[in-house]
Amino acid sequence: MSTAGDEQNFELNAPPELAAEGAGVLRAALPTLPLSPGVYRMLDAKGDALYVGKARALRKRVAQYLQFDRMPNRLLRMVAETRRLEIVTTHTEVEALLLESNLIKRLMPRYNVLLRDDKSFPYIALIEDHDFAQIAKHRGSRDRKGRYFGPFASAGAVNQTLTAMQRAFLLRSCSDAIFAVRTRPCLLYQIKRCSAPCVGRITKDAYGKLVDEAVDFLEGRSHDAQGELAAKMQTAADAMDFETAAMYRDRIRALTAVQARQDINVEGLGDSDVVAIHAEGGQTCIQVFFFRGGRNYGNRAYFPRHDRNLSTGDVLAAFLGQFYSDKPPPPTVALSQEVPEQDLLEQALGARAEKRVRILVPERGDKRKPVEHALANAREALARRMAESGAQAKLLDGVAAAFGLDAPPKRIEIYDNSHIQGTNAIGGMVVAGPDGFVKGQYRKFNIRGPGKSDTGAGGDDYAMMREVFERRFSRALREDAGRDGGTWPDLVLVDGGPGQLSSVMGVLAELGIDDLNVVAIAKGPDRDAGRERFFMPGREPFQLEPRDPVLYYLQRLRDEAHRFAIGGHRARRSKGLERSALDEVPGIGPRRKKALLLHFGSAASVKRAGLADLEAVSGVGKAAAKKIYDHFHDGG
Repeated sequence: MSTAGDEQNFELNAPPELAAEGAGVLRAALPTLPLSPGVYRMLDAKGDALYVGKARALRKRVAQYLQFDRMPNRLLRMVAETRRLEIVTTHTEVEALLLESNLIKRLMPRYNVLLRDDKSFPYIALIEDHDFAQIAKHRGSRDRKGRYFGPFASAGAVNQTLTAMQRAFLLRSCSDAIFAVRTRPCLLYQIKRCSAPCVGRITKDAYGKLVDEAVDFLEGRSHDAQGELAAKMQTAADAMDFETAAMYRDRIRALTAVQARQDINVEGLGDSDVVAIHAEGGQTCIQVFFFRGGRNYGNRAYFPRHDRNLSTGDVLAAFLGQFYSDKPPPPTVALSQEVPEQDLLEQALGARAEKRVRILVPERGDKRKPVEHALANAREALARRMAESGAQAKLLDGVAAAFGLDAPPKRIEIYDNSHIQGTNAIGGMVVAGPDGFVKGQYRKFNIRGPGKSDTGAGGDDYAMMREVFERRFSRALREDAGRDGGTWPDLVLVDGGPGQLSSVMGVLAELGIDDLNVVAIAKGPDRDAGRERFFMPGREPFQLEPRDPVLYYLQRLRDEAHRFAIGGHRARRSKGLERSALDEVPGIGPRRKKALLLHFGSAASVKRAGLADLEAVSGVGKAAAKKIYDHFHDGG
């Protein structure tokens, strides 16, 4: 679980004497280390974590790093870079394993197996803090009372299931605020995807039965729900109530549609995750399939970073610890192979889930089928990635040749600005490398300086770009990222022409940065893609051949930066539009604002309301009502 790892391409023939300084640090710490469980961290000269490991006996585990004749070169290098050792003792080895996983995920030490893709998973939430429960897609913390079903592998899978469930169970999806102000059924009621509890078209008890049916379905008892609906349809048909029978028929079809979309369903699998690993050429793919109630909720592929000499069992064990560090594991986790310290890992997952978790390695039968299916997907995904990596390497070689770089860039940063006449201005930075876009490294910059305009009179693009670069690289220098840091770019691309390039180079000169490769990309005449011109300091503007694959690659980079920047601008603009006129009334806080909007339906209606109407709102009071009335009627 705690096996060290480095970049896959690391090669070092280091004699033990090179590790002498780091070994001295460890040797000096040994007498103070306890023979109890805990977690140790090896830190470099900057204080950054090189490696995080757990141990049953801390002193014995750290002492192993002084046995140079038994250590591979990657561990020699790790010891050579160590300047400080920190430990945390724990009561049990299970606690140490849990803490180790959390620290690896937070600190991202370069010698550990690292799970880089860490997007949150969507769930279906049944929010029950209201008389009429709401069904909705959910991500993030579970701070509202209700039940959460999932995870689903993608938002698309959730949306499809939600749509079918609305047709099958007619549960509301609207927010409580909209529910409170409705006076007539919405469009979802008209298209038979809601039972309209907001306007009394269904009783609380009848709606509660729909909720119970939905829970049965989501918990894997769909056959019971379908059987009950089929019986109701038959009863309605026998009573010549064909309209009601047709409604039940449509609900049964919706349930069937959800089940038909599952790629593979396994009876008796219940709530399980199926995890399969495949390694080839020093690279690894791990596929995770999510089964809930025996139904497939989709799958996701991961490509963890690790030393190429690690066994697949070590990589899989490290992956599982990090994968479940922020999400509850299901009762069963089925693996394609056994992992080291499997019993300990099972205890750790059970402690995190607060119930028993079983780790299985099915060898045959029905439970082996989904494992084989996941394993086949892992093989195919890794083959695609390796093919894409080969093509990506050629493109980066082409970029180096086009811009006269000494070597293919490992980190490319692309910058663009987005605004409307200087308002809600955003600067965007996206990052690309040998493995494609690195979305966890993207950054947005809210423009605060002279480039923006609060009046819509226009903005200064050059000033915006100067602000973005000043903030980005002054921070990099301040935090001593330096050329050896993982966040220092080998190539910077700027969307724009010679003006933007001049602005950027001026900022870099002021910061004392004179060896950064910077290229500005200007669209061709009439913004014609394919006729882009490239500007570099000390070089005449130039173009690439219209059909050059490198040109297409650079266009994709620029377009991604534009997409990211304009997305940030739109989000900022929407946030500004959401501000209510009530926000300008002094002394009116969130509670009163909510009461007013629920009572009147909109800020415009509040502005038109009379003093007596305002006083009638629960929680507002006469003094506040007078203040609101005067604000909107020039009386204050």
